[in-house]
Amino acid sequence: MKKVVKKVLLYSSITLLCIIVIFSLFIVGTYLFSDKVQFDLNKIKYSNVSIYLFDNNNRPIKDNTMGSSFVKLHTLNDYTIQAFISIEDKDFYKHHGLNYKRMAMAMLKNITSFKLKEGASTISQQLIKNTHLTNEKTFTRKINEIVLTKKLEKNLTKDQILEYYLNIIYFGDSCYGIENASRYYFSKSAKDLTLSESATLAGMIKSPNAYSPIKNMEKSKQRRNIVLNEMLDDNKISFDTYNDARLSDIDIKITPILNNTLNSYQSAVINEACDILNMPAKNIAIGEYNIYTYYDADKQKSLVDSFNSYDINSDYLGISISADGEKIEAYYGNAPVEMLNAKRQPGSAIKPILVYAPALNENIISPLTQINDEYININGYSPKNVNDVYHGYVSVRDCVSKSLNIPAVKVLSYTGIDKSKYYAKRCGIEFDKKDDNLSIALGGMAYGTSLKQLTNAYSVFSNNGKFTEAKFINYITDKNGKIVYHNKPISSTVLRDDTAYLMTDMLKTCAKSGTGRKLSDTKFEVATKTGTVGNSKNTNAYNISYTTSDVVGIWLGNADNSPIDYVGGGLPTDIMKLYLNGIYKDKTVKPFSMPNSVDKENIDTLSLNNEHIVYKANNYIPQRYITTEIFSRFNPPKEKSTKFISVSPPHLYGKVENGKAVLSFDAQDYLIYEIYCECDGEQKLLSEISNQSGICEQSFDISKRSQYFIITKIKNYADNTEIISDKSNIVDLVV
Repeated sequence: MKKVVKKVLLYSSITLLCIIVIFSLFIVGTYLFSDKVQFDLNKIKYSNVSIYLFDNNNRPIKDNTMGSSFVKLHTLNDYTIQAFISIEDKDFYKHHGLNYKRMAMAMLKNITSFKLKEGASTISQQLIKNTHLTNEKTFTRKINEIVLTKKLEKNLTKDQILEYYLNIIYFGDSCYGIENASRYYFSKSAKDLTLSESATLAGMIKSPNAYSPIKNMEKSKQRRNIVLNEMLDDNKISFDTYNDARLSDIDIKITPILNNTLNSYQSAVINEACDILNMPAKNIAIGEYNIYTYYDADKQKSLVDSFNSYDINSDYLGISISADGEKIEAYYGNAPVEMLNAKRQPGSAIKPILVYAPALNENIISPLTQINDEYININGYSPKNVNDVYHGYVSVRDCVSKSLNIPAVKVLSYTGIDKSKYYAKRCGIEFDKKDDNLSIALGGMAYGTSLKQLTNAYSVFSNNGKFTEAKFINYITDKNGKIVYHNKPISSTVLRDDTAYLMTDMLKTCAKSGTGRKLSDTKFEVATKTGTVGNSKNTNAYNISYTTSDVVGIWLGNADNSPIDYVGGGLPTDIMKLYLNGIYKDKTVKPFSMPNSVDKENIDTLSLNNEHIVYKANNYIPQRYITTEIFSRFNPPKEKSTKFISVSPPHLYGKVENGKAVLSFDAQDYLIYEIYCECDGEQKLLSEISNQSGICEQSFDISKRSQYFIITKIKNYADNTEIISDKSNIVDLVV
């Protein structure tokens, strides 16, 4: 027991000593840096700093001001102000910018956890961090923060500090300042916020993304209630008031005016930059970073114009990625929330990625493989086709182009769910642990996928089987021009190039005669796939298309997942067509190039239609019974058809009628028939018949006893040789 006590005392002494040493270093550092760190009041007064973005030609895109609608402190309700003070800095009006007690406790936690994560920031410190400093966690930056905070407190009153703080802090979804946040989340001015709404916004400061009432309502409520509880403990609200607010719903009313901003290329770039640099947008602006993107002005204009050409009564998004999957060159949308990474059910648009490409790559199917489109029930799961129509045996090519559901489920079962998901994951598609059933073949995922992920996944086809994660940003420089980030795309081979081409060729059929046939008259080769979610009313509608230059995704739906006014993929395809025609108006697009790993084969259609087996055509099959299809060299038709390589004569019937010999037999149109007569030991060819099917009747003059028979022939179309049958039965006729 004494040993334990000694260890505890020793540990406590060391910890206390560390706190004293570190605290002393902070104090000393503060004095040493006090003259070197410059406080700039203008950075607080004029906080509308900008982030500078550049396009793919290094031209400025547009000034991206990170400003807010300024609100005066005295116009806000007392409970609104107190919500922020109670949760962020209870002693705000008591300390002089620094809370030494909280700093000591934070140091203790940092020492015991061996991590520099507890900051103990006061409201004054947060204001300094948001206007003067970056987000890095270093000893020097913390000293600078302390020095600047002390200077802040000397230059501004407490009310001024709080006022600027409330007008500068970030609330998520591109909202800076309480007025912008209030108008965005609740469609009202900050002065009209209720207690519950005030506590909700105050609770978001810690992590705007995690506690967003749009993205995570339950966590937002929990955090709001923590704020309310702190206000109750601080005697700022009564228990009844606390209880009423705690039990109330968070009534979100998004302001539509911000829709286009949230889903703009610029907003997406800034969000990506925040992730790359691990700092909020305000700090990127303060640090004067320059962001160089893959933005293509012509493509962006075409995308915007394509959407604006239609009266769309729903939310929408469009994204255009380079064919190699590396660069996001255009992005545009309209929705009340940020939708770039929002997950939605993909419907049939997932089939090429999850179902058919894996099966092709595993040599389970070919484009001509026959699948029986029929009613099925697999362990209680009974998927349906549109309008409950079933088509019998259908080629995989037609299953893809017509987007049939039953064959997709069957093919997924052939390949296996885990194997198919493995391929899709390598194309950037994410799955939940609940996505472990055959319904995912039709897009029935627990949470779905984002348009960005889905479109990016299709680049595996346009890029010959290789996948690369698409980015908005090429590189970033600091204010001195030094490159601090450079995108170095890493591609991984997911599919063989033959698989990618076969999938592309089938999706070209979809564009020519399938569900995406509105693209059939384009002057360039395009592969396409549509997808819808819902039956009588759709909630999501897609068109994903690609050429040798671009991969493009169009989505129509509503952010709240409510039904849209139109059914099917027609409108997304119309928008897609306008966009592609726009960007290729003055350009030549290369056609897709067939790799050496793909061969064309002649196939026996009689065996295909009657036996549903893919056989190579032999040289005796007439052209009308041959179809040509492409196959992977790793999965060609295994056997050659045995049809037509041997021939037998039909049974010959004969009679004498009106003094003539009348002969008949059952003819096949792919055979040649020669009718012979033998009389007085002499054999004579009477007639040659070809290209006839069914009962064939011939009559000949007869003057005495004669014998008749048939010889059947079939041609070898490769060298023009013939296979000749034996004689048929003999018909003996006498006048």
